[in-house]
Formats: sequence, C-alpha cells, structure tokens
Amino acid sequence: MKRIPCEITDVQIFEPKVIEDSRGYFFESFRESWLPDHHFVQDNQSASQKGTLRGIHYQITHPQGKLVSVVSGEVLDIAVDLRKSSPTFGSSVIKRLSADNHRMLWIPPGFGHGFIVLSEHVEFQYKCTNYYDPEDQHIIRWNDPDLNIDWGTKSPVLSDRDANGGYFQDADYFA
Repeated sequence: MKRIPCEITDVQIFEPKVIEDSRGYFFESFRESWLPDHHFVQDNQSASQKGTLRGIHYQITHPQGKLVSVVSGEVLDIAVDLRKSSPTFGSSVIKRLSADNHRMLWIPPGFGHGFIVLSEHVEFQYKCTNYYDPEDQHIIRWNDPDLNIDWGTKSPVLSDRDANGGYFQDADYFA
C-alpha cells in the first residue's frame, strides 16, 4: 500500500498494491495499521446514477473521519477543511476515485465531504470513525461561491436537502 499526501496534509490517498491475473484482482482494502489512531465504527455504501452530487456533509458534535472508496464506477471526491484554526480553512482537496484506480481517500474529522458521480453508475463505500447522527448532520451548499469548487457541472442531480444546504459563511465550523 502506498500513502500519497494531498494538498492538505491531513487528507491522504491510499493506493493499494493490486495483484492481478487471468482470474481478476485482489487487494487489501483496509488494514488497521494504516490509520492506527482512528477506530472505525460504521461502514456505509451508496449507489448513485451519473450526475448525482452528494454533499457537502459533516457532523459537528459527532465528527466523522471517513475512508472512502469506489467499488464500481467513478466519482470526483471533495474534502473541505472546516477547521477554523487550520491554515487551510475553507480549502478543498479534489480527487478522482474509481473502481479502476482502487484509490481510497482518508478524510479526517473536521472536514466536509461530498462527491459527484462521473460514470453511468457508482457504488461508493465509506468507513466512518463515528456513527451517523441525522440530528447532527450539516450541509453546505454544493455551489457555494466562497468555496468555488469546480464540480464539472452546473446542474447536478441533488436531493432536496443538498439543494437547500446552507452557505459556508453561515455554517457551524470546528474549532
């Protein structure tokens, strides 16, 4: 497994060693020693169609670190630094994750997270360090002008909650 630092050093790409032969492939998708300071308590999986945008989501009271990956398809994955004391506060990491590149993205607690589906269909997995709490979910609008994220589209497929997310300037942040 290769660990690749991102523009924001706390966010990292994990690129597994993939063993391929005529039968297919094998790789380790998680090993506790990769993130020994983080305990994962919940795994999630979602399926979405092309153009679906999920995010930008985060929890304040029960912050979640996430190790995200794509099982099938391809996404543009976004992590936004919401730690007010961070020198990269408000900055984003944007990475392509796919079933072909097998990359995983570590998004530590204190970040908002979202992705847009680039392929016809995607299956997306999350390993989380805290439980999902619907009462603690916060959403920043995907097209917030202060964040200026290039999602590659002006008209994504959105849930009502994501379409009506708040603005970055009005959001609750981490210390």
